[in-house]
This record gives sequence, C-alpha cells and structure tokens, in this order.
Amino acid sequence: MITTEDVSYAAAGTTLRGHLAVDDAMRGKRPGILVVHEWWGVNDHMRRRARMLAELGYTALAADMYGEGRTATDPNGAGTLMNGVLADMKTGEARFRAAYDRLKSHDTVDSARVAAIGYCFGGAVVLHAARLGMPLAAVVSFHGALGSMHRPAPGGVKAKVLICHGAEDRLVSDAEVAAFKQEMDAAGADYRFVAYPGARHGFTNPEADANGKQFGIPLGYDSEADRRSWQDMQELFVRVFR
Repeated sequence: MITTEDVSYAAAGTTLRGHLAVDDAMRGKRPGILVVHEWWGVNDHMRRRARMLAELGYTALAADMYGEGRTATDPNGAGTLMNGVLADMKTGEARFRAAYDRLKSHDTVDSARVAAIGYCFGGAVVLHAARLGMPLAAVVSFHGALGSMHRPAPGGVKAKVLICHGAEDRLVSDAEVAAFKQEMDAAGADYRFVAYPGARHGFTNPEADANGKQFGIPLGYDSEADRRSWQDMQELFVRVFR
C-alpha cells in the first residue's frame, strides 16, 4: 500500500516542506530517491513522481528547494524563486543536503543506497550535487539545465549520471551539451547522455503543452520520451542498487 505525507524539515533556519511516498506493504530497508522539482516548486507533478517511485519499491522524497513549500504558477514567480536559489547556491546546497539527510534517516531507507532525480531546475540541482561529489549512487536529470556551477576534479563525480534530454530542447543549446560532455569526460565520470528524438523541454510534464502555449515558452509534453526516459532511469537504478 502506497502512503504519502507532507513532511517538514529545516536548513539554515528555513522550514522546508517536502512530500514523502513509501510502500508500507514492503518489508525491510530499500533505496531512497530524492526528487527535485522544476522551477514551479513541489507541485502535483512532483508528488506524482514520488508516488511512482514508491510503486517501484523505493522510498521517495520530493524535496523543497524554495522553503515553506512555495510554488509558482507563472514564469515571473517561478523565475524569482529559482533565481533566488541559483544566486545563493550555498543555501541551495544546504537545502539539498537537508532533504538528503531527512530521506536517509527514514526507517525504511537503506542509508547506503540513495539516489536523486531532478526536472529542469531540479536537474541542475542534482547534477550540482554530483559535481560536488556527494555520496549518491546515481543522479538522473530530466530535461535539466547542464551549465556548471562547480567544475569537478578528475574522479570527483562519485554518482552514476544519466541525462535524459529532449533532442529538440530549445532552452539548452548545443554548446551547453558539448561543454557538459567535455566536463564529464575530463572528470572521468560514469555518465550516459540520451537525447530523445523530437522531444522538447519539459517532455515529462503533462502540463507542458498548456504552459508553453499560455506563456509563450518552447515547452512540450512527449509521452514516448516520458516513457522511455522513465525506463532508462529504472534500468540505471537496477544496475546501481543490485
């Protein structure tokens, strides 16, 4: 039976409000997966992803990177929240680590087996954690930003890395893709970069078409890319958690 609950934890004096999903019918400890949100915040899309992970047998925590569970429904509000974190990544790192600690301490989680996935802004966050060498088994970026805020030294990336990218993503340039691959090669990272044909930015979010049309942003949902990227994530997790 999948149970979900909103959970509170804190970092640097800020209350963070995440969403936890777990299969209570399972016995014993299992891997834990952090889910880091798009620039919209911890919304229903992120809660669904946490539940989907619990259905796969993981304990999942949708992490709050904005504080107080704040969310946005338009690009101006989302940009303000996102850029507030990106401009102060020390605080961002503290919030990610607080979520990591909260998940790792859950009584169903094997603390030695924790991974993280992220969407758009959240993709940038989990890649940053990998670049910092955090003890994550794997990180998966779904249509995430690839730019580097910390260049890892050779051997510095401990996590296995999967990039699920839309081949028609107009918000991530070819130059950024090339720079990312060069950075990961220089670091000796174990990474896989998958570009799904025809997929645009936001391809996992069923609301991407409506948001793109309403706000004039090149977003789009792609059911096939969504399915294939979720399968690619599962295959990675089977490999790193076996």
